[in-house]
Amino acid sequence: MKQSFGCTLNDGDEQKSCEKEDWCNMIISITDNGIGMSEEFQKRVFETFERERNTTSSHIEGSGIGMGITKKLVELMDGTIEVKSKQSKGSTFTVTIPCRKASEDDSLVKKNSNLRNKNCLNGVRILLVEDNEINTEIATELLTEEGCIVETANDGVACIDMIEKADADYYKMILMDIQMPVMNGYDATLAIRKMKDTKKARIPIIAMTANAFAEDAQKGLSVGMNAHVAKPVDMNILVPTMLKFLGL
Repeated sequence: MKQSFGCTLNDGDEQKSCEKEDWCNMIISITDNGIGMSEEFQKRVFETFERERNTTSSHIEGSGIGMGITKKLVELMDGTIEVKSKQSKGSTFTVTIPCRKASEDDSLVKKNSNLRNKNCLNGVRILLVEDNEINTEIATELLTEEGCIVETANDGVACIDMIEKADADYYKMILMDIQMPVMNGYDATLAIRKMKDTKKARIPIIAMTANAFAEDAQKGLSVGMNAHVAKPVDMNILVPTMLKFLGL
């Protein structure tokens, strides 16, 4: 029988003053009701590949690298992580991370940015090129919520055909998948950039792809794409990118 347990974010989480001016320490405390740890093992819990021997009795599998990774991530933020635990009682982990306090200017900039960007994409016609039906539905819904008018093509050939048949200013931007049947996004972009109609040839093209490595982004730029946004799409990244190349 596997032992079940839960964890909670404690009500005592708080901010405390920091030695550094205009900064504070964010303290996050998490408690679980698991099997706990011995005092001896608590000294090694953040070491890589360490697991307490008696945890095998719970039949919970693991390699013992999770807490080591967590400690490294916390330290990258100049923070600390501590643990207090009792066997058969559970454990409490406390993370302290220094954070810069938001100034009045920061709040004003954020407020003005939100006001400026709200509904800025209203009426902007987008050609979404995507061969996956579910991805198309999700992206269409998200873009429509931003006010966009969305038309779709399921491969590069269909995309080029729609661009050729439309007026030069009909589509304001293309959101292009890369891995597609018939014609991929790179080849479609190259074909668009070679169109005789200069307005069509210069239409902004943003790659939306699961290929998120730097070399993928660079390849997109080399064939004439304007930017590269990784999937799953984060609208907080996509919308500002779209506004940049739409000049809004």
